[in-house]
Amino acid sequence: MTASIILGTGSYTPDKIITNDDMSKIVDTSDEWIKTRTGIRQRRFAADNETTSDMALQAASKAILNAGIEKNSIDCIIFATMTPDMPFPSSACILQHKMGLPNVTAFDIQAACSGFIYALNLANTMILSKQYKTILIIGAEKLSSILDFEDRTTCVLFGDGASAAILTESNDSNIGILHTDTGADGETPELLHQPAGGSAIPPSIDSLNNRLHFLKMNGKEIFKKAVRVMGQSCVKSLEACNLTSEDIDLVIPHQANMRIIESLAKRLEIPLDKFHNNLDLYGNTSAASIGIALDEAIQANRIKKGDRILLVAFGAGLTWGSQIIQW
Repeated sequence: MTASIILGTGSYTPDKIITNDDMSKIVDTSDEWIKTRTGIRQRRFAADNETTSDMALQAASKAILNAGIEKNSIDCIIFATMTPDMPFPSSACILQHKMGLPNVTAFDIQAACSGFIYALNLANTMILSKQYKTILIIGAEKLSSILDFEDRTTCVLFGDGASAAILTESNDSNIGILHTDTGADGETPELLHQPAGGSAIPPSIDSLNNRLHFLKMNGKEIFKKAVRVMGQSCVKSLEACNLTSEDIDLVIPHQANMRIIESLAKRLEIPLDKFHNNLDLYGNTSAASIGIALDEAIQANRIKKGDRILLVAFGAGLTWGSQIIQW
């Protein structure tokens, strides 16, 4: 029996810090309003000329260094994003060239905020299939490029950033990725979507005038579904591994809203101090979120050998996922 393990992680957030007070100068909001409802104090925005793949390159370079490998040992790149550099070609192909890795398999996946877990799961199965040995996972977003700064209910929630992880095979089946639960429900895509820019609503003067190229969200409905579905997914993963909540050493949730995280902690009966949160610093970075938090937890020595880590996310689609890793 074999397993796939995370050899190293890396993350990157842009230099530009946008505080809640900064946002209050753009839209009708306040630091108190944002903090009370979300837990966010600030977020990072990429420079105008900084692309999603640029940020991914920074995170990937750190992950390679932390993994202690040569970049040429990477034989696949899986890039999770909903804000690619362009509709096509994939940001993975653009990143491949920037990294100097010709002929390496490279492709994007789109599962919104659940993207990092989806990518880890896909990489795990690809490694266990024996077709690939060392896979680079990317979660990166430039959400500032699709925010409507006339909509105070959404523009204050999101930030930019990138994360990366290097996965490879291990002969010890007791460590690494133990189980992943993922799912999706496409019945209500309008709860969180970018209406225009695809084949349903191609770019036009009307789509631009109606601000349809920006992110739209029904926050109340997303909140209710997120708490319920994330909890259900975590229970499935725990049961699949014959574990209980008490067996988990650290939870790394998607960083969307502190109220969601608190509700999840209560539902799972896991103390909040076992959750690694950086929502106050970065806001919701979608597919980059869990990877940034994972890398941050590792650098802060919150994860040690033998620990059981629970990852969980919920995003547009609607998509969700949970994953248990034995470190």
